[in-house]
Amino acid sequence: MIKVAMTSVYVDDVSKAHAFYTEVLGFETRADMDLGGGTLFVTVGAAEGVRQDLQLLLEPGQGPIADPYRKAVREAGLPCVVFSVDDIEAEYERLRGLGVEFTQEPRRQGPVVAAVLDDTVGNLVQLVQPKD
Repeated sequence: MIKVAMTSVYVDDVSKAHAFYTEVLGFETRADMDLGGGTLFVTVGAAEGVRQDLQLLLEPGQGPIADPYRKAVREAGLPCVVFSVDDIEAEYERLRGLGVEFTQEPRRQGPVVAAVLDDTVGNLVQLVQPKD
């Protein structure tokens, strides 16, 4: 069986992204290595997850491929990643209280309630809560 082990999101600033994804969104650090030459390898995962669950690589987003991609996705209003939450209204209020900016308040979208936030490092992130 093949499983997703890691996926990445391009960010403006790896250190700033690491702080946002851990201190604000509540993920835990899985890897934090300096690869030399100013290159950081930082991954985060669910705080209550197991070590083998999916990790999110906070990928430096500069360069001829990443810059146009990130700009196009952002301008189209598309989230670069989707996270599930148990109580979207509570997360929305908690994050707003921490100063997080939302481009979409929680609203029903088919089988989920979804909200979209700005991750402060160049991306839109969607939060979803499944609805019966």
